[in-house]
Amino acid sequence: MEKIVKIGSNIQFIRNLKGIKQEAMAMELGITQPEYSLIENSQEVEDEIIFEIAKILNVTPEIIKEFNENRAFYSIENKVDNSTIQENGHGIHQIFSPIEKVVELYERLLASEREKIEILRNSQNK
Repeated sequence: MEKIVKIGSNIQFIRNLKGIKQEAMAMELGITQPEYSLIENSQEVEDEIIFEIAKILNVTPEIIKEFNENRAFYSIENKVDNSTIQENGHGIHQIFSPIEKVVELYERLLASEREKIEILRNSQNK
């Protein structure tokens, strides 16, 4: 039994991974947040919209169309489980740095807070 892919769910998952709010996506697309929410709840999305969303998320349209949550988690788990490599038989080196991940998360949270402040300022100016 083949699982039906919901493009909207793929968009939502990737957007969340990138730490971007729906409001910010809607503003970039020139639509309202409720209109954007409908996109994420859709099974099918027009190619033109996928292309625009892909540009905002800095991914290819193919990544959105072919995204597989289970495969992504499997890949992440394998990178974490195999986080060391042998180089020329000398020493072991880490592929990723936990500190870099914490800094990346902090930067995403900071950007999110700045987006909220900007949205609040814009709504007060209207």
